[in-house]
Amino acid sequence: MRKTLLSLLGTAALLFGLAAPALAFEPVNVVHTEKVQAGPYDLTIGFSTWPVKAMQSLDFTFAPEDGIDGKKGTLTVLHEGVTEDDDPLARHPRKREVWGLDIYALPEPGTWTMRFDVDGPAGAGTGELKNLQVMEQPGPPMGLSWAVSTIPLFGLIALIVIAWRRTRTVVA
Repeated sequence: MRKTLLSLLGTAALLFGLAAPALAFEPVNVVHTEKVQAGPYDLTIGFSTWPVKAMQSLDFTFAPEDGIDGKKGTLTVLHEGVTEDDDPLARHPRKREVWGLDIYALPEPGTWTMRFDVDGPAGAGTGELKNLQVMEQPGPPMGLSWAVSTIPLFGLIALIVIAWRRTRTVVA
C-alpha cells in the first residue's frame, strides 16, 4: 500500500512538473580514445563503439586537454584521400563540455582520416587522426535485408487481391 502511494505521488509530481526525470537522454559512453596533436592543442578523440564499422551509428567526442572555451575548429573527414565531410566543430548535444558528433555513421569500409583545424588563444594548429580502419557493415548484406523486408508487403498485396476477388460483384 505504501509503495503504491509513493509511486502515485511520484507519478503525479512528474506529470505536474514538480520533479525532473532522471535522465532525458543516455550519456555518451566512450569505450576507446585516440590522441591527436593539433598544433599547440592536445585532442582526445573518443568513440562510443570500437572497432568502427561502416553504416553503424556512433558518437564521436573531440576534447581539447584544456577545454573548448575560447576555441573554434573544423573537422574534415577524408576517405582514402577524398574529402567526405568538412564542418565546423560543434558541441556534442549530450556532452556539452566537448565537441562531437552525435549518432554519426561512416558510410563505407576502408581507411579514413579525420583532420582537425583548431584556432584558439595559443594560436592555430592542424592535426590528423590517420589510418582509422573502418570495418565492413555489420549484419547481412543490404540487398538481402531489403529483400527480406519486402516479404510482408507482398503478403499484404496478395491478401488484398484475394479479398478483392472474393468480394467483388460480377456484372452480367
